[in-house]
Amino acid sequence: MKKSINIWAFPPGLSVGEVFQLAKDAGLDGVELNIEEKGTPPYALPITISESEAVEIRKEAEKRGLVIGTTSSGIHWQYRLTSPDPAIREKAGEQTKMRLRINRWLGADVLLLVPGAVSEGEPYDLAIERSREGIKQIVEEAEKQRVIIGVENVWNKMLVSPLEMRDFVDSFQSEWVGAYFDVGNVLNYGFPEQWIRILGKRIKAVHIKDFKLSVGNIHGFVNLLEGDVNWAEVSKALKEVGYEGFITAELPPYKFHPELLIYETSKALDVIIKG
Repeated sequence: MKKSINIWAFPPGLSVGEVFQLAKDAGLDGVELNIEEKGTPPYALPITISESEAVEIRKEAEKRGLVIGTTSSGIHWQYRLTSPDPAIREKAGEQTKMRLRINRWLGADVLLLVPGAVSEGEPYDLAIERSREGIKQIVEEAEKQRVIIGVENVWNKMLVSPLEMRDFVDSFQSEWVGAYFDVGNVLNYGFPEQWIRILGKRIKAVHIKDFKLSVGNIHGFVNLLEGDVNWAEVSKALKEVGYEGFITAELPPYKFHPELLIYETSKALDVIIKG
């Protein structure tokens, strides 16, 4: 397995080169970048970024022996594939196609996709149907760009069991749709090691953060090795299913001396991978 961290974790105000150099100095293998509707590189790449701009960012990583293996985004919380508004669903699909192209320019193999959400206006059955239909319409672009759509398990009140996630991924019958498995997101209602063994080869990327069950809400997320995730079992399960891709920490920076988080997270990742 390879070690990565989301760019959210880095101290503010760094240049692209400084971000990648800090990651390299800390012993990481890669950095996950975020693509948003609007943003300022390197912390958020705007969805309007040009190919030449994206390629330059990739080259900055490559100069330091790093890989941009995955990209993340919060776009699809606002523009949801499950929205009752067809115009919003269409925009969500077009944005995903744009993100797939940006992934290719960056050299990133997996795109994290929030598949939508269940809400009062988005009933569960229709949410699944709309999400599935929306993803079907972008699979061809994923294949063209040779980038995998990684459906993430998030706190969106849908795809809340490993069996459902497994069947959802399988319904596309495409090697370009898989699971972007988030370890910490599962702990409040399941066991991540069970999800890993059930999803198996469908897992194309992994997000990791820790979680305290005694808190049980959004404030329960903590730094690696500080919560209730059984990391030994998680590591064992990932090895059992033959996962060799990136495990990417998704953490906010420290208030003081934020650069230390990068080093300490890299060391925690070593411990987790060893199992």
